[in-house]
Amino acid sequence: MSVSILVVEDEEPIQILLSYNLESEGYRVRHTAEGEEVAQLVAGERPDLIVLDWMLPGISGIEVCRLLRAKPETRDIPIIMLTARSEEAERVRGLATGADDYMVKPFSVPELLARIRTILRRVNPDAVADQLKAGDLSLDRKTRRVTRATRDVNLSPTEFKLLEHLMRNPGRVYSRAQLLDTVWGHDVYVDERTVDVHVGRLRKSLSRGREMDPIRTVRGMGYSFDERFGRTN
Repeated sequence: MSVSILVVEDEEPIQILLSYNLESEGYRVRHTAEGEEVAQLVAGERPDLIVLDWMLPGISGIEVCRLLRAKPETRDIPIIMLTARSEEAERVRGLATGADDYMVKPFSVPELLARIRTILRRVNPDAVADQLKAGDLSLDRKTRRVTRATRDVNLSPTEFKLLEHLMRNPGRVYSRAQLLDTVWGHDVYVDERTVDVHVGRLRKSLSRGREMDPIRTVRGMGYSFDERFGRTN
């Protein structure tokens, strides 16, 4: 899943815990311990959801939430606030500032993951849909199965993630560097030519004989999932 989540948390053990569990669920995670960095990170890449700690050094989570809600381009980003404050008045204050949900530390990770899925399903159902379909090609996120017409398409885990990312944004062109960051991760050093190798393997697995190739090469830019794939007109 290529849903992007920004974790804003200054306690390193909690930051590591959240990043590990979110990435295990297939989310793409960025994190920071500084409230002052949020605006820059959001401007660089808009996240699908923000997990925001209330108590941060410098600018507080409440103020970060208020600033995000004040701008038209960020006011609708879902925010789940984490805090050690359990008093009802504080929960009301957090929600009144614009947070979509509120969890008190120590919190249940499975419950947090469930709340994230619920919010994403409400605001961006395509992002958490179990199945992606285009023409006779189907990708099932739950079973990790890809089919074309009546045949199974056997893919490696990396090829599956690559196809999933491209299918979720048909027509959008991704550079090799962007695909490396999304599919392989920011912390893994892989040569950009590796993308070409995996795209080549993916194409061979997806298309046989005269079947249309769903992946489009944009010379000098990168790759995209052909938005015309499967259309009859």
